[in-house]
Amino acid sequence: MIFSKKELLLKFGMKWLVLCLIVLPTHLFAQGNLMIYPKRLVFEDVKRSREISLLNNGKDTARYVLSVMQFRMKTDGSFQAITEPDSGQRFADRNFRFFPRTVVLAPGESQTVKVQLIKTSELTEGEYRSHLYVRAQAEEKPLGQSGTKIKPSSIAINIVPVFGLSIPIIIKVGQSSTKLDIVEKSITMLEKTTPILNLKFKRTGNMSVYGDISAEYVSSSGKRTTVGLIQGVAIYAPSAFRSFQIPLEKTKGIVYNKGKLHISYSEQSGTRVTFADTELPLQ
Repeated sequence: MIFSKKELLLKFGMKWLVLCLIVLPTHLFAQGNLMIYPKRLVFEDVKRSREISLLNNGKDTARYVLSVMQFRMKTDGSFQAITEPDSGQRFADRNFRFFPRTVVLAPGESQTVKVQLIKTSELTEGEYRSHLYVRAQAEEKPLGQSGTKIKPSSIAINIVPVFGLSIPIIIKVGQSSTKLDIVEKSITMLEKTTPILNLKFKRTGNMSVYGDISAEYVSSSGKRTTVGLIQGVAIYAPSAFRSFQIPLEKTKGIVYNKGKLHISYSEQSGTRVTFADTELPLQ
C-alpha cells in the first residue's frame, strides 16, 4: 500500500504521515532506498527473539527511525491506521521490544534489528498483532543551503516525500480455531480481453491466515493448467471478509466458457495446509 505525502495528509493528517507496505509477493521488499528482510515476523513457538535486516541500497547515507503502528485490514486488503483495537483485535506492542530504534546506514550497509518477546505469561489464547514501521528521516537543511533565494516577505514551503515500510509482528498463543470459506466466485472480462477471477473469503476464528491463492484450469479431459497465482496473501484477524481480483492467463487452448476452475488458498510453508478450496464451473 503506497501513498504520496499529499494523499497521506488528506487521509490521516500530519500525525499519520506514513507509507505502509504490508503484503508483497516476495520475502525481501523495498521502498525508496530501503530493503527489509523478512517481510513479517510470527512468534508461535518457544523462540522468544527474532531478527530483521535493514539494507540501504541507495547512493547516500540515510537515517531510519523505527516505531510501532496499529492497523485494521479492510475488505479490499488495504490498511487503515487506528489507535484503538477493533472488536476481537489484540495489539502486540506491549509484548515485544526492539532495538536499536534508530539506524544510520551508509550506501550498501546493512543493520540487524532484534525483536524480543516480553511479558508473554500474561497473554491468553489468541493472536496479537502490531506493525513495526521503518521510516527514512528526511535530511534537514537550512534555507540558505537550499539553493533558492527567499524574499523576506515571502513564505516558502518545501514538500519532501517521506516513505517507509511496515511489517506485521504477530504473536500466536494456543491453537488456531480459524476457518475459511470462499463465499463468492465469478469471472468477469476486463476490457473484453482479460479474464478476471473475483473471489470473496469469509474468515472466522481467533487467528489470521497467510498463504498463496492459486487457480487451475481443468479441461473437459481433466488436464490441469495453473492460470492464476497470488503469493504471500494475508487475511488478518478480526477481519471477517477479504475480496480479491486475480487476472487469469490467456494461454493458448484455454477458453473460459468450458471446463472449470479449481481454486485453492493454501499455507505457504510447512505442511501447506489448504485453508479453503472450491470449483467454479465455466459456461
